[in-house]
Amino acid sequence: MLGGLLAPGSGLAVCWRDPRLGSGAAASEGVGEAVRARAAGALAGAATATALPADLLWEDGQTRVCVAVEPARALGDQPARAWRALAERVIGALVQSELSRLQVRSLQKSERLQQALYEIADLSGSSRDMHGMLARIHAVVATLMSAENFYIVLYDDLRETVRFLYFADRIDPWTAQPDRDLLLDEMPNSITVALLRHGHPMMGPSERIRAALGVPRDPAHGPDSADWLGVPMRRDSRVCGAIVVQNYDRPGSYTEEDRALLEYVAQHILTALDRNHARAELERRVEERTRELQHANAVLQAEVVERQRAERLQRALYRISEMSVTAGSLQRFYQDVHEVVGGLLYAENFYIAMLAADGERIEFPYSVDERDPVRRPRLMTNGLTEFVLTSGQPLLADRETIARLESCGDVRSHGTRAHCWLGVPLARDGSVIGAIAVQSYSPGILFEERDQELLTFVAHHIGGALSRKRAQESLKAAHAELEFRVEARTQELKDANRELRAQIGERMRAEQRLIHQARHDQLTGLPNREHLLERLDAAIARMHEPGTVPFAVLFLDLDRFKLVNDSVGHAAGDELLVEVGRRVRRTLSASDAVARLGGDEFAILLEDVDAPAAAAAVAARVLEALSKPVWVAGRELFPSASIGIAVWQPRYRHGEELLRDADAAMYRAKARGRDRSALFDEAMRAEATRLLDLEADLRRAIINNAFEPYFQPIVRLADGAVVGHEALLRWNHDLRGPLLPAEFIGVGEDSGLIEQVDWLMYAHVVRWLGTRADGYVSINVSPRHFHSDDFAERLLRLLDDAGADPRRLRIELTEVALLDDAPRVLRMLNILRGRGVLALLDDFGTGFSALSYLHRFPIQSLKIDQSFVAGLDGETRAESLALVRAILALAGTLGIDTIGEGVETEQQRHTLLQLGCQYGQGFLYGHPRPAD
Repeated sequence: MLGGLLAPGSGLAVCWRDPRLGSGAAASEGVGEAVRARAAGALAGAATATALPADLLWEDGQTRVCVAVEPARALGDQPARAWRALAERVIGALVQSELSRLQVRSLQKSERLQQALYEIADLSGSSRDMHGMLARIHAVVATLMSAENFYIVLYDDLRETVRFLYFADRIDPWTAQPDRDLLLDEMPNSITVALLRHGHPMMGPSERIRAALGVPRDPAHGPDSADWLGVPMRRDSRVCGAIVVQNYDRPGSYTEEDRALLEYVAQHILTALDRNHARAELERRVEERTRELQHANAVLQAEVVERQRAERLQRALYRISEMSVTAGSLQRFYQDVHEVVGGLLYAENFYIAMLAADGERIEFPYSVDERDPVRRPRLMTNGLTEFVLTSGQPLLADRETIARLESCGDVRSHGTRAHCWLGVPLARDGSVIGAIAVQSYSPGILFEERDQELLTFVAHHIGGALSRKRAQESLKAAHAELEFRVEARTQELKDANRELRAQIGERMRAEQRLIHQARHDQLTGLPNREHLLERLDAAIARMHEPGTVPFAVLFLDLDRFKLVNDSVGHAAGDELLVEVGRRVRRTLSASDAVARLGGDEFAILLEDVDAPAAAAAVAARVLEALSKPVWVAGRELFPSASIGIAVWQPRYRHGEELLRDADAAMYRAKARGRDRSALFDEAMRAEATRLLDLEADLRRAIINNAFEPYFQPIVRLADGAVVGHEALLRWNHDLRGPLLPAEFIGVGEDSGLIEQVDWLMYAHVVRWLGTRADGYVSINVSPRHFHSDDFAERLLRLLDDAGADPRRLRIELTEVALLDDAPRVLRMLNILRGRGVLALLDDFGTGFSALSYLHRFPIQSLKIDQSFVAGLDGETRAESLALVRAILALAGTLGIDTIGEGVETEQQRHTLLQLGCQYGQGFLYGHPRPAD
């Protein structure tokens, strides 16, 4: 702009200095260094002899601007003065414009900062989760500075731990776990840890900061950054965390202004975190209090229901007592009895049966039934009523139970078959005189054990009242002439009634004791399996009510409990079980229940489980309680357990299904290493279904003999001559085709079917062996076969029946089979060796590989595991060479042949041959093929 005020061809150089605008210089194109130096010297205050009349020095306060002119032609004094005056006005206007623009930018930045702080304050009171809130804070900070790489860390100086609440980085792939505390000792070379301990902001390249803080370079803590800015967060002068931003591309990205700004923002972020934590704690306390109130309300409602039930029962007993003394016919008494029973339980179908005086017939003085309106007297047979009269015990039977009793010949139904039938005996003076029965023809109406207890209790009183009523009828008939005798008889009846009441009370107490014993474990006093299943079925039924919170079942099995029984005795084991029951009970709430299922198995019912994580937390508490030491029989034991968790799902219909799935999850926990819990999921359910189907297929395959051997040649490495074959099992599945042993051998071992499969396979091999005249065949023998005392004899009989030479058969067994029952295995191997059947040790090197059992057992050959052979030309060549050389040296010392398994390349064959291995098998010499 200034150059436009001069004549064409002129040039100029400008230098300026201002505390707000900074310093700088500019020049027209083609201006020489002398003109630039003149302007710079004038700005520095140095006088120059080469100054021209058009040169200008403009000052306003601390603002200083110098202009050196190189005119195209010489200027006189007057044009020079006019040019300077015009240039001063232009410079003044430009400086004022830049200062105004600077002030606008400052105001805009202040406004952005204020808006950012407002938004951070709003986030602290919002309902966002912690990660969402911190992500939004990250976005806010990114509007104020370069914050693409940003993280927030909390610091506990007492525990010497840190937690990365938030971590976002463009290059570093590390993922933060906000709930995990990291020990500072695990991060000795971290700049972040050094910043927290230093307690002051740090800014600059990470390399320079490490040098300043004395932290060596550690690639484990991410890549170096071109510019790094970290400020600590303080609470009451204590460092409680830090905020860090970094830039990997541009040095000098952050200024002191950014540092001050980030410190200011850090305190607001700390306040937001504190508010969020306080709000979460308040919500937790409110929720906890709500649960307590809900539980108290449920208990109160249960008490109200129980009190109402007791009041109804009391009124019924008063009514029965009144009926026995009021005037009226016996039929009216029966009707009143029906009405009383109907007030206590479902009694739309109700009848009273009485034994005739001769005890050979039963009569039905009262009967109301929607299907069978008339019940005629009949001889004593084997009906449901007769069952109660004969046994003198109540009977509660659903349709399935009735059908089972009928199939066994115990009972025979009379009239329409009920969906549920409940009958209790009527007794007088300890003798059964009749029965009361109610029944339902609808599957939606079923009687329970509680109904049986209630009707039995009422029947005791009805029996006494009925006796009194009958006595009253007899007294009325003979009142005129037998008044004195009737009075005496009445007194006798009163005494008998007192005695009967005493007997009833004693019987009730005995029944209560029996009921408690039947529903509880005798050793621990905990509920037993039947009791737990009742509660589970009740909990499942409640889940159909709206607003019901789900529940969960934990299946607990003590780890290595058999070792306790075997080492310190069963009495000590029982003592440990009692202590385990106590510890588990103490970890549960009042609404939860723990039951002993038998042996070392326990089950826990957790009410009101809103999420699987809640059940997992309870399981963790139980495991922690069990892990504490316990003294039993003078020994300090450290019990542990494996826990399976099954959370209620709509598919469950019975408690047994929940126990089954929790049991499956428990075995998953044991498989993962014990002393832990596992949650049953759909994948586990699908795997269980798959294994069940596979076992069924395996049983059908055994019936259909759907197995055949595939033969793989065993050769002499020196010349490739075939010396024998290994028979490998294949299952010709109807739908999936030939299956390898790995796909079904586990199911076969677990179900015990593998022995049947093996014998089918052995029969095929022996028949094939009888058709060939050269070489031997080796068969794989499961350790389970050595549990049978006649395995060796049975195998030899199979060879004799087929006319095969025993010397051409060899058995392959693993190291586990040798150690399972050494004396038994040794005896069988010696029997087989006596007939020429030699033993090969399979997969040698993967188990114990002990010299002792190689020396004790008659082993003819070692088969080197294919994992070692594969390593002979791979990345682990050195290690594999050392292992194979050691195995060959061991075999050579003992005079045992060696066979290398899995030989697939010429280099592997050559290496084995050089090391001294005589034989080999693998894809290099042939794939397994069927006999034909």
